[in-house]
Amino acid sequence: MIAPNLDPERRQDAVLLFDVTDGNPNGDPDAGNLPRVDPETMQGLVSDVAIKRKVRDFVAAVQGDADRYHIYVQNETALNNLHQAAYNDAGIKSTGSKQKRDDVKQVRARMCDSYFDIRTFGAVMSTGRNAGQVRGPAQVTFARSIDPVVALDMSITRIAITKPEDAVSVSEDGKSSSGKTTEMGRKPLIPYGLYRANVFVNPLFARQSGFSSEDLGLLWRALALMWDLDRSAARGTMACRGLHVFSHTSPWGDAPAQSLLDRVRVGRVDTGTPARVFGDYRVEVDTENLPAAVSYADLSAAVAYA
Repeated sequence: MIAPNLDPERRQDAVLLFDVTDGNPNGDPDAGNLPRVDPETMQGLVSDVAIKRKVRDFVAAVQGDADRYHIYVQNETALNNLHQAAYNDAGIKSTGSKQKRDDVKQVRARMCDSYFDIRTFGAVMSTGRNAGQVRGPAQVTFARSIDPVVALDMSITRIAITKPEDAVSVSEDGKSSSGKTTEMGRKPLIPYGLYRANVFVNPLFARQSGFSSEDLGLLWRALALMWDLDRSAARGTMACRGLHVFSHTSPWGDAPAQSLLDRVRVGRVDTGTPARVFGDYRVEVDTENLPAAVSYADLSAAVAYA
């Protein structure tokens, strides 16, 4: 019997907790790549796009070129070329914006079958060579830190000079000319932040995109483990600290999402000192009087590396 949290015919509502230590979880290019913050509360923010990028990279790493698990949104690949390839595989001539509806439907189904991120997150594929639109069953919200964060912008130096004309040169008589031996740089980071995001899976859209039980299991696995495949000096140390999943019995749900997500409560152990480790927080999940048709599981420790 399939586990409730692996059944794409059940609505899934989840809370994802992750933290960052001495790193920049999601820089804002409009602010000198400083960590994103809410200017009113100074809580840290991580965009849904950044989280989904990590999911895509994890799936690409663990699945490779396996059928049905290609990644649609990727570097150095024009999306219209992927649309054209699907038309070629289907033996259909692309006519741009005036494509027949049946042709678009057929190519859209082919794209869903080939690309994990399309049938999971959806995609707008009506650009140029029209492959239709897909509303993905899995949606991820912005992540917000539990407490305000302190965005630091550290000065660093490096001994590698960018421009040759700026470097110190040595003449034939051994004398050095004026020039730079180091360059200054910047490194933005926050000392510590615990972030919370919500994840929703809608079975009604899963039926349309072909999102399967295997896809759902891979999504949970990615959210729990992708941090270990996304290490970077700029991002410091990041880790999943909780993946609290509420699984309904029906596709339409058996309780309002907010009433379930509010059961995951995160609070400080000691508010008198700044939080610097996960142990400075207390995470409690209220499972008392949970609706009979809803089951709960913390998948952060349940998913396997194998």
